[in-house]
Amino acid sequence: MDRVKVTMEVGTDAVAVITIFNPPVNALAIPIIAGLKEKWTEATVRNDVKAIVLTGNGGRFSGGFDINVFQKVQGTGDISQLPDVSVDLVVNTMEDGKKPAVAAIEGLALGGGLELALGCHARIAAPRAQLGLPELSLGVMPGFGGTQRLPRLIGLSKAVELMMTSKPIMSEEGKKLSLIDAIVPSSELLKVSRQWALDIAERRKPWMRSLHKTDKIGSVSEAHEVLKVAREQVKQTAKNMPQHLACIDVIEEGIIHGGYNGVLKEAKVFKDLVLSDTSKGLVHVFFSQRATSKVRNVTDIGLKPRTVKKVAVIGGGLMGSGIAAALALSNTIVILKEINSEYLQKGMKAIEANVSGLVARKKLPQDKADKALSIVKGALDFSDFKDVDMVIEIASGCMHFWVLRSKVEGNEISSRGPSLPRCIARWGAHAENFTAAFSSESGSGSRLPKCGRSSFD
Repeated sequence: MDRVKVTMEVGTDAVAVITIFNPPVNALAIPIIAGLKEKWTEATVRNDVKAIVLTGNGGRFSGGFDINVFQKVQGTGDISQLPDVSVDLVVNTMEDGKKPAVAAIEGLALGGGLELALGCHARIAAPRAQLGLPELSLGVMPGFGGTQRLPRLIGLSKAVELMMTSKPIMSEEGKKLSLIDAIVPSSELLKVSRQWALDIAERRKPWMRSLHKTDKIGSVSEAHEVLKVAREQVKQTAKNMPQHLACIDVIEEGIIHGGYNGVLKEAKVFKDLVLSDTSKGLVHVFFSQRATSKVRNVTDIGLKPRTVKKVAVIGGGLMGSGIAAALALSNTIVILKEINSEYLQKGMKAIEANVSGLVARKKLPQDKADKALSIVKGALDFSDFKDVDMVIEIASGCMHFWVLRSKVEGNEISSRGPSLPRCIARWGAHAENFTAAFSSESGSGSRLPKCGRSSFD
């Protein structure tokens, strides 16, 4: 736990630099949040401190709230384990504090990390720093004031887009959107941030509290129209995900009744969403995906993964067509093998329907759909199997992984079967989130690229 800490150093310039230490991404664990409150309070009462700079150790600001806490809360149902960050820390201690604060951002500021930065009075970033609020991908929503401050800084339409998609932007775009006040080289980041904080304290630069801004939101009628369009889009693209509509409702609360009321509603709805079945499932997926990167006797003994560029799928039924579509969408060439022309045609049409469905639901651009379908080829024999890296056979609803030797002899594939001790596979129904790793005869590792979720229902 010595590595998990918050430090404060006060320089001769009267600026207190508060630094988050929690490698590798400076996640906001419970001790970190407590440490931030302690150090901020100390800096506020010290006479030798005029201003504050918040940063993260190791070239990363913060990757956000510690998701392990979600897992514990969901396991026990005890919501009291979630600390009061939004009001107690970000509003009362940071944003409404007596001394100005500047966030010095490098590497990444995601989720709760970005929300801490939004609570500061200015944000200085290094080039190519990632900024985003990806909480909806975990079944929750920004819970430290992000639903209120981001629209007030960059405008409602763009803020809604960033939250609904969970996609980060770079600091360069953040500067254009007025999310970032200045971009400076990493070597100058702390120096510039310290001076910027002093300039705010001495009124040479504006002391801007994001929650109090209204000029970027527009009129109530304009905001209502933006949120109406967002709701309609969400009903098409995430109709079974309650967190998206909940997030829009909270944003609207702040626009109608003021930012502070929006923060209060956000905190309540955030806790409700943490205990939802959707969040429990997506948090489980989050940890399961990361567990696949730590496979005993594979990742811990130095096996070198090689790229799988071409895969043959034997069987074009429900599961086979789903797997083939997922592979093609991950830019993997696919050979779909069937026993006759009728079944092959059905399989190819199923793949096309899967991909077209994503386009119809606006989850995939048409050009990417066309590219995916262009790298799928049907086959009635094994002649195209000569240069594939893997064969996946679907039989009786089960999936078997086969490792090719190096050649096809006639119509028979010389292979080793799934009983190989070094053959590792993980799969789910309808080919969702499957990955595989296997060893070649020479001992070098090979891994199927992660295809992501293939939700074609």
